[in-house]
Amino acid sequence: MDELEIKIALSYKVPESDLTFNGILRGLKEDQNTLMKSIVRAILSALEKKVMEEYISSHPDEYYRHGRQPRARKFITSFGPIYFRLAQLYDRQTKKVFPPLVEKLSILPYKQYQREALEAAVGQVIHLSYRMAEKEVRRIKGYAPGRSTLHRCVKELAEGYGQWPCYKHRDFKFLMADGTKVKRQGPRGAPLDQAEMRWALASEGERRRFEPVGFWVDKDWKSIRKDLEKRLDYGKLEVLFSDGGPGIESNLLAEGMRPQRCVWHGKRDFPILLYQDGAKKGEQEPFHVLMKEILLFSLTKELLEEVLPPEKELVVELIEEIKSGFDKLIKALDPQKYPKARTYIENFARNALLVFDYWLEGKGWIPMTTNAIESAFSRIVNRVKHVGRRWSDEGLINWMMIAFRKIYKPELWDELWTKYLEIHKQLRFSRLRVSYAWI
Repeated sequence: MDELEIKIALSYKVPESDLTFNGILRGLKEDQNTLMKSIVRAILSALEKKVMEEYISSHPDEYYRHGRQPRARKFITSFGPIYFRLAQLYDRQTKKVFPPLVEKLSILPYKQYQREALEAAVGQVIHLSYRMAEKEVRRIKGYAPGRSTLHRCVKELAEGYGQWPCYKHRDFKFLMADGTKVKRQGPRGAPLDQAEMRWALASEGERRRFEPVGFWVDKDWKSIRKDLEKRLDYGKLEVLFSDGGPGIESNLLAEGMRPQRCVWHGKRDFPILLYQDGAKKGEQEPFHVLMKEILLFSLTKELLEEVLPPEKELVVELIEEIKSGFDKLIKALDPQKYPKARTYIENFARNALLVFDYWLEGKGWIPMTTNAIESAFSRIVNRVKHVGRRWSDEGLINWMMIAFRKIYKPELWDELWTKYLEIHKQLRFSRLRVSYAWI
């Protein structure tokens, strides 16, 4: 490995009074980009000289110097714009002129913004709109890639480096699925109908975290099942957690899988269905009283683990008490007057007690809610619905493919950028000598 020494002499004007430590730090911060750009230009000059000599010495009859490009190439880096006139060689065989440093350093043609300068702005796009991300980075750094550059970068990251891996080697046991409505836009921002944005998370078992395994826009659950089967060992899945939305259980449940309805959704959705059946607030009150008497809705997984005694007889008694509470509620719901609410509670009661069956089988306590999805995706849903507002299907998928890495999997975010920057070998700092003298 070669070693390059760069000598730098720095002179600073030091105020005789009122200088503070923060004043020193702010002054250095304002000058750091100037210093780094000077170092980059020095390194480019040194490498260019070396690569030119290597070309000519190895093939003296094939190449000769051909001056420099007429205009300086502009490279926008994380330190700011750098201008550098590339030296050229003439190839006698091909009769072409080329800058050898471009090939040596894999410099992308026709690109001012270098990829390493885009990470800060793309990271802001995860939380802010493209317009606000550009403004914020420009405010902090004095320059920023435009929205079209950011859109293009997000697309390149998602399509080239952000595809879902194969999870066939993972022993996933639990699958969670959910979705929400999003506003869409067509060409030139024309508004379109709303579409379903859906996602799935999987876990390898009790006390293991759930992680995203798929995002989809405007895809039905049948298509989602086929996609998951390609990437997951679907036969090993044991439990499907969901809110019981239309099509989820009928399409995602495989042979041997059992459903566990989200208890929180059951409590939240019941008043909505009563209202759809025509029951006003006052008319709903007796049903809410009956629902509060059902112990299931006051339990949590943590409470079951910490408070409930481990005797099976007590758990069986609790199950029977919960079932009795559901029977009372179902009997109170006139099927002619409240058809939607009654059908919902009947289905919910059948699919909400797997948490107890699972424990009685000696497998431990499983989640009672899909809060792992709700909380994990609250930031994503907020960004999609209240910041972006309208999305193209492709743009939303591309954004989600990198957003979950930034928010929930920092190690995957770092890995994504390492691949995108195509860093094979890196410049390594060897030593530093610092001295000072008053002038």
